[in-house]
Amino acid sequence: MTKEICIIFDLIMASIFLLIGILFYRSNGKAADFLTGYNTKSAEERKKYDEKKMCKDYGKRMMLWPIPFTIGAVIDFVFPMKGTLTAWIIWAVMLMLLLLERHKREKVN
Repeated sequence: MTKEICIIFDLIMASIFLLIGILFYRSNGKAADFLTGYNTKSAEERKKYDEKKMCKDYGKRMMLWPIPFTIGAVIDFVFPMKGTLTAWIIWAVMLMLLLLERHKREKVN
């Protein structure tokens, strides 16, 4: 039972991240309000950013996030719970890399 739950959980997480990534990518900049920190900037500060490009970039990055969960589902077939844990660790690293890149990019502006 545990194996099936882990596999289903991994596949649901992969689906959610893929859907969010697609929605960001296709939002034409409207999803920028959902980016933490960006939504608190003043209107003058927001003019410095290309919201459409920014949402496409974040959408592309988010569409990579399902990969660890898909791999995790495969690992869970053989080693239950290990694939889920591995997926979350890889995802956390990917998120930290995104945040570091964002911090560097915003420092330049």
